[in-house]
Amino acid sequence: MSSEELHAPREQLTASTYATHQAIVSLMEELQAVDWYGQRADDCADAELKAVLVHNKNDEMEHAAMLIEWLRRNVPEFATQLTKFLGVNGSIA
Repeated sequence: MSSEELHAPREQLTASTYATHQAIVSLMEELQAVDWYGQRADDCADAELKAVLVHNKNDEMEHAAMLIEWLRRNVPEFATQLTKFLGVNGSIA
C-alpha cells in the first residue's frame, strides 16, 4: 500500500489507526473491482467469459464483506453504525 494515501506521517499513527487505514483502502479497492467486473460482464458478448467475470465480481464482494466484518470487529463506532442501518426496514435516511 502506498504511504501517499496517508494524511499524516506513518510514525504518528497508532497501530489501530494504521490497520484501519489498510482495511479501508482495501475495501475501496475491492468495491472498485466489483464495479469494474460488473461493467466488463455487462459489456461482454462471450457467454463463458461473462460467467467468469461475474464469478470474479462475486469473489470481490466476498472480500469486501470480509473487510467490513473486520471493521465491525475492530472499530467500535463502525459496529454501531452497521447495527443501526444493516438489515432494518424502512427509510435508510
